[in-house]
Amino acid sequence: MRSILMKEMRLSASPLSFLFIPFGLMFFLPGYPILCGVFFVTLGIFQSYQNAREANDMVFSALLPIAKRDVVKGKYLFTCVIELCGILLMTVATVLRMTVLSDAAVYRGNALMNANLFALGMAFVGFGLFNLIFVGGFFKTAYKFGRPFVGYIITVFLLIGIAEALHHVPGLSILNAFGTEHFAVQLLFLGVGLVIYLAATFLSYRKACANFEKIDL
Repeated sequence: MRSILMKEMRLSASPLSFLFIPFGLMFFLPGYPILCGVFFVTLGIFQSYQNAREANDMVFSALLPIAKRDVVKGKYLFTCVIELCGILLMTVATVLRMTVLSDAAVYRGNALMNANLFALGMAFVGFGLFNLIFVGGFFKTAYKFGRPFVGYIITVFLLIGIAEALHHVPGLSILNAFGTEHFAVQLLFLGVGLVIYLAATFLSYRKACANFEKIDL
């Protein structure tokens, strides 16, 4: 498993996949839809899949003395590593905003989503959608990625719009809690988001393995 991941990180990955990880720090930005950080991190990952197609990386990987399932596993491992690096930066920003910066006027006066555990849960959902729609869609052909990426873009921005609007709905203002207010509710939504991410990634991986086995490269 480690060798497969190293191959992806050192040979197949686009530098942009690593350069776009710091967009996770968009969780610090006031007056901006912070979940766009999810999109930019996945945009960097997309560049690696584009590189893989243009360099015939899928054919090269399939010729290695490994199972085709392991080729899929390598791509998913790489994708999840980059996503979790983005999540790590988002978590750092969220913790700081929930503690040291919880009373900062620039955040208290922000009409958009606050960085809290609910926002982190939604970030997990966004990454899960990328794995389900784009990565899973890519492995239907191991070549075409335009349609699945457009489908992902539409879906993730719908998610961002809904997440930004929810706390304006009467009775749901707790979703935009500051600091450790309503911590139990926030923690619940973080857990739900994580479960969705894991389920979407696992289901997408299983389907991708089945599809890739059928493809004649």
